Amino acid sequence: MSRDVKLSHPDKVLFPGDGLTKADLAGHYARVADAMLPHVKDRPMNLWRWNNGIDGERIVQQSLPKGAPDWVARVEVPRRKGGNIFHGLINDAPTLRWLAQQNCVTPHVWNSRADKLDRPDRVVFDLDPTVEDFAVVREAALTVAEVLRELGVTPFAMVSGSRGIHVYAPLKRTRTADEIRAAAQTIAERVVERRPETLTTAWRKEKRDDKILVDVARNTYGQTLVAAYAVRALAGAPVSAPVTWDEVADPKLTPHAYTLKTLPERLRAIGDPWAAIHEHAATLPADLTKA
Repeated sequence: MSRDVKLSHPDKVLFPGDGLTKADLAGHYARVADAMLPHVKDRPMNLWRWNNGIDGERIVQQSLPKGAPDWVARVEVPRRKGGNIFHGLINDAPTLRWLAQQNCVTPHVWNSRADKLDRPDRVVFDLDPTVEDFAVVREAALTVAEVLRELGVTPFAMVSGSRGIHVYAPLKRTRTADEIRAAAQTIAERVVERRPETLTTAWRKEKRDDKILVDVARNTYGQTLVAAYAVRALAGAPVSAPVTWDEVADPKLTPHAYTLKTLPERLRAIGDPWAAIHEHAATLPADLTKA
C-alpha cells in the first residue's frame, strides 16, 4: 500500500509573518521524524489545525478526520461518558507528512499508549507563567526535578515552545491515570512548599498572585500535551524541544530557544536529549498514588 502523501497547495502560507508554508511544515516533520517518533508512537493524538494559517481559526480535532488513509494507525477509545471515538496514532514518518497536509501545525498526544490506555507511562508537570519571567520558570522546573529525583524517578525537561517548560518522568505502566493524577497533585504540593513565593497549585487565576501554576491536570485520563518536536502556532515557528538539565539551569535558555529553522542543526549537534527516556521508567511510591 502506497504511503506517498501529496501536499495540496504546498506553497500555502501558514505562518504569514515568517513566510513559512505547508511545505516548510512538512519538511520540518520529515527532518525530526527519527527523533520525534519514539516519543509519540502508539499514543492517541489530537490534531490542532489552522486551515487558514496561524492568524486564522484554530480547530482542535480529537477524532481521526474522515478520509484519513487506511494506513494511518488508529485506536478506538471508549469515552468515560459513553460512546467511542477513533484517535489517530503517529506511528511513522508518512503520518507526520499527512498531518502537515491536514494543516495540523501542532499534534498533541496522550500520556498513555494504545494498548494500555488507562496506564500512563509518564507523569507530567506543566509550568506556564502568568507573567513573562522565564527565570522563575526555569527555577520551578529545577525544583520539580529535585523533588522527582528524591522520589526515585528520573525527570526530563522540554521547553514548550510557548511560554513554559514541561517536566516529565517516565513510569512503568503499573498504575491507573487516576492514581498518577493523584500522585502528581501531591508532588506539586511538595514542590510549592519549597518555593511558596513563586509557585502555586491554585487553579483559579485570581488566586495565583502572578505565581506559576504547577499544573498537573494533563495527567487526567484522556488529556493531551503538545508532542515533543511539534511546531507551535506562533510567530517564528518555535518548537517544543527536549532540553538537558544543564540547559534549564542556563540563564540563556528561552522558551522559544528552538524553531523550525534552527532545530535541525541542534539535532545534528547533540542528538535527542530524550533518546534514552524509556530506559528510565520507574514506579512512584505507593503512598503517593492513592486516588
